[in-house]
Amino acid sequence: MVRDLVRRFYKALKAWKQRPSPPAAPAFRRRFDRIFSLRTGYEALDKLLERLHRRKTELLKVLDHPEIPLHTNASENDLRSFVTKRKISGGTMSRDGRVARDVMLGLMKTCQKLGLSFYHYLGDRLGIGNVGQPVPPLSAIILARN
Repeated sequence: MVRDLVRRFYKALKAWKQRPSPPAAPAFRRRFDRIFSLRTGYEALDKLLERLHRRKTELLKVLDHPEIPLHTNASENDLRSFVTKRKISGGTMSRDGRVARDVMLGLMKTCQKLGLSFYHYLGDRLGIGNVGQPVPPLSAIILARN
């Protein structure tokens, strides 16, 4: 029963996000309170509901800022390549190696999200393979898109 209530709530929140209506926000907050204040008699589930209820402000931030995502799937996908690389390579030997790996993977993910070739970006920064137009700084590209 609780799972169904949570699923319906999330589905309604997704629909609201498509066409935000600020006057409907208080109703979502009340509905959230009703669902996550329930007690089921199952200790683990009750603790989970209680923990989620304590995070109400954070979880319903979308009601004040509809532009933010409802989930963290994009962030988790960004981290996946870091974890896969770490598992394959067995980690790094030093802190500097870890920082260098993280910086390069971060740049690669940013270029990917911006539709840029990471190798062209890196080649432009290192002054090698200078073919075509220079690649502007990533910060300039991001600011131009906002």
